[in-house]
Amino acid sequence: MKTTSPPRILLTGATGFIGKRLLYKLDAMGYSVRCMVRHPEKLKLPFPLENEPEVFAGDLLDPASLAQALQGMDSAYYLVHSMGGRNFREMEAFEARDRTAAQNFINAADQSGLSRLIYLGGLGEAADNMSRHLSSRQEVGRILDSGKADATILRAAVIIGAGGAGFEIIRYLVERLPVMLCPKWIYTKSQPIAVENVLDYLAGCLEAPETAGATFDIGGPEVLNYADLMRKYARVRGLKRYIAGVPLFQTLLSTYWVALITPVPSGIVFPLAEGLRTPAVCREKRIAGLIPADLIGMEQAICNALAEEQGGPGRLISRQACFLPE
Repeated sequence: MKTTSPPRILLTGATGFIGKRLLYKLDAMGYSVRCMVRHPEKLKLPFPLENEPEVFAGDLLDPASLAQALQGMDSAYYLVHSMGGRNFREMEAFEARDRTAAQNFINAADQSGLSRLIYLGGLGEAADNMSRHLSSRQEVGRILDSGKADATILRAAVIIGAGGAGFEIIRYLVERLPVMLCPKWIYTKSQPIAVENVLDYLAGCLEAPETAGATFDIGGPEVLNYADLMRKYARVRGLKRYIAGVPLFQTLLSTYWVALITPVPSGIVFPLAEGLRTPAVCREKRIAGLIPADLIGMEQAICNALAEEQGGPGRLISRQACFLPE
């Protein structure tokens, strides 16, 4: 009886917020993974895997290393993007860098014969006021979709999980400021999603051939604005907070304000804050019929993230300590 060997998977971004979690998810599903990282010493795994991953030193801006990384691979996850850098000066070059990296990758993938490609991009409809960061994420998706490999593009809004930039901004602001006068973007509608559900969809695409060659919006069970999300955080922690949006609070000023209160660098805060002006709500739910997922509500997602945190304000002692009153 002929058996089909499992696909050989290349994971880019394995040291990142999503990539490291996905590595554990794929390992639990029985897959062997090759991790392409620029600095192998930064791939520090908090606990052992069933299958030790192959670690390959490579760079998306180095076409030669990409050809070697993709050699023998069947499927790949593209989970790399430049949030803008540590400061405003670095941020200026991120669009060109991301464009070049994506084109290098798809050129090498076409040469290698890669069959599947899965990319996690940003949720939001094209508009004149779309942020440069979100526009760049969508441009990367179009580049990756232009190759020979069947590309699956997932589009997500804010992802709630320990260590994620969006969640960390919310955490520090709500913990440290009893009264928050915020930019008007706090009233922009969004459909945030728990990191656990993002992993469900990313891993599920690998085993759902119907997702090949398609784009899907992914989101949690609730549509709410960012003020609502901050209030949910306060509710989980049992904190009393006053939150209001005010006019004439420009993106640049709000960036300095957030960077002052939180440990998130301004070069990361600015593209995130700029992107919050764009509504990020799922326009379709086709993926629900292809990949079953038990969607996690935002209060539980916040509780899960706090239980996982290793430091900073507001860490819960345990998941059972999460304050969720009726």
